[in-house]
Amino acid sequence: MNLKNARVLVIGGTSGIGLGVACAVAERGATPIVVSRRQSSVDRALAELPEGTRGATVDLTDQSALDRLAADIGDIEHLVFTAGEPLELVGFTDLTADVIGRFFRTRYVGALSAVHAFAPRITAGGSITLTSGTAAERPGLGVLPASVCGAMNALTKALAFELAPLRVNAVAPGVVRSPLWDALSEEDRQAMYDQAAQQLPLGRVGEVGDAARAYVYCMEQEFGTGIVLTVDGGTTLV
Repeated sequence: MNLKNARVLVIGGTSGIGLGVACAVAERGATPIVVSRRQSSVDRALAELPEGTRGATVDLTDQSALDRLAADIGDIEHLVFTAGEPLELVGFTDLTADVIGRFFRTRYVGALSAVHAFAPRITAGGSITLTSGTAAERPGLGVLPASVCGAMNALTKALAFELAPLRVNAVAPGVVRSPLWDALSEEDRQAMYDQAAQQLPLGRVGEVGDAARAYVYCMEQEFGTGIVLTVDGGTTLV
């Protein structure tokens, strides 16, 4: 499927992988629509993206706000969901109901709420691409990342069945140099990247562009649905 003139809504599209996806689809002639909860983030992204890019803000925890946004934006060809706060690694003994709820609120509940609002407005032949991660297969980051990634994998397959013939897929990045890790100090973040690079078969961590191309593939291909596309430099092999 050619993305030229396609309207691609990227929720979480103002930084990191989401911004990379917005840039990639714009290069292919699509019109990105980037969404964040902060207007300042939207403004910053619009300054980087080509003229004609649209932006909006929304609170993903407010279904009525999502429904209003869907009505304002109208029909789209593709929905991409990459939203999520910087990753805070919480040990099992420190888990509370509030910590668990916060972790799932954007990444899982927000994704499902966005699909609920926008799926009816995706045109024939369009797609939804969600975000998972290799923590589902390699749970070394802890219970919460492993749990939410496993949940996103299951959600992807369930939605592919529920919303057929609309295509629903997910991308599962490995370690990517992105704001996901901004909760770490710069020194700890670089040490983590260096350690990961030494362990990976490809000898480097991912860049935003590596992941963004996987989302583009999910939009452009026409016969895969319920797929979780892993782009991880070989993380799950070692």
